[in-house]
Amino acid sequence: MAAPVRNHVWVGTETGILKGINLQKKQAFNYTDVASITKGQEVTAMCWGDPQESEVLLGCGDGTVRVFSSEKSKFTEIHECRGGEGTFKGLAVMDNALVTCVESGLLKVWKAGDSDNLEVQVGAGIEKMRQCETQHQRFGTGGKETDLKIWDLERPEAPLFKAKNVRNDWLDLHVPVWIRDLGFLPGSEKIVTCTSHHQVRVYDPSSPQRRPVLEVLYEEDPLTALSITPDGRSVVVGNSRGNVAVIDLRKGRLLCALKGSAGSIRSIQCHSSMPIVASCGLDRFLRIHNYQNKELLHKVYLKSQLNCLLLTSREKWEEEDATSPAEQDVKEEEDAVWDNMETVVDKTSKKRQEVQIRANSETGTKNPTRKKKKCA
Repeated sequence: MAAPVRNHVWVGTETGILKGINLQKKQAFNYTDVASITKGQEVTAMCWGDPQESEVLLGCGDGTVRVFSSEKSKFTEIHECRGGEGTFKGLAVMDNALVTCVESGLLKVWKAGDSDNLEVQVGAGIEKMRQCETQHQRFGTGGKETDLKIWDLERPEAPLFKAKNVRNDWLDLHVPVWIRDLGFLPGSEKIVTCTSHHQVRVYDPSSPQRRPVLEVLYEEDPLTALSITPDGRSVVVGNSRGNVAVIDLRKGRLLCALKGSAGSIRSIQCHSSMPIVASCGLDRFLRIHNYQNKELLHKVYLKSQLNCLLLTSREKWEEEDATSPAEQDVKEEEDAVWDNMETVVDKTSKKRQEVQIRANSETGTKNPTRKKKKCA
C-alpha cells in the first residue's frame, strides 16, 4: 500500500469533491469518487476533526458530515446532521461532538448516541458561524439582517453579546446589515466581521459599546471572506471581484493588496505561525501569498469552483523531505535490494571486445575504423 501523501492544503468544491494539495511536490489529489457524487453534495463547510489534523470534516449540501482520514486516505464515517433549512454555514467540533449551523439559523450540537441534542435558534439568514479557537464553547454568528451575536453553548439561553447596528445614515434611513464572515481576534475579546457592503468592522464585547469600535471600507464590492493574522494586528479580506487585501486593525488602513485572483473569493485562511495566507474561489485556483512582501508563492489550478479550504499548521515546508517518512523507508528498502544484486555481465559483448583488442595489436593500429586524411 502506498504511503499517504502529506498534503498542505485541503479544499472542498462546489461539485462535492475533496482535494488535497502538496505544495512542495506541486501535486493535487482527488479523494472523492467522482462516479459516486450526486447532485446536492456541494461542500459548504470544513473543519479539522482533531488537534493532530489527521481528520478532515466536510459539511455537504445533502445534510451529511463526512469524515476523511488523512492517515488512511479514505472516508471513514458519514453523519446525518439534517435539521433546519439551507446548507451548512458553519461546522466545528466541541468535546467530541459536532456543531453545525444552517442558513435558517438552527445551531445544533450532535452528540453520538444522544437523541436529545442541544438546539439554538441564532437568527434567520445566517451566512457564517465561527468557533473561538481558545474557548471552544463560544461561537459567533451573523448574516443578512442578522447582526453579530456571540454564544456560549454552556449557557445557550441568550447570547453573551449582541451587536447593535450603526446609527441611521444622513437621510435617517436604516443601514443594512449583511455579515459574510467573522473571526475572533487572538489574545483579545474582540471580533472582526466583513460585510456585503464592503465594511470591515471590529466589535469589543468587553466594552459597554455594542456598536463597532472600528470600521474600515475596502473598495466597492461585497467582501466575502476574511482571516486574521496570527499576531492579531491585521486581517486579510477578499471580495466578490477577486481582490485580496491586508488591512491594519490598529490604524484602520490598507496595508497592501495581494494580486492574482480573477474570481469571487470564497475562503481565506492565514497560517497559524508563518506569514502566508491561502485563498480560493470561483476562478478554480488555489493561491498561497506571503502577506508581508506580497509575493505569490504558489498557484494551483484545481479544475472545479472552490468553496472552502483548510491550511495545515505545519511549519518549514521548504525543509520537509521530498518524501514522507514512510515513503523514505520504502525507497531505502528498494535501494538496498538493488545494491545487493549481482552485476550481470554480457559475455558476448566482452568476447567481441577481446577479439577487437587482439586484432588491433596484430595490425598495430589504435583505431582501424579511422580513415586517413588525403594530402592536398
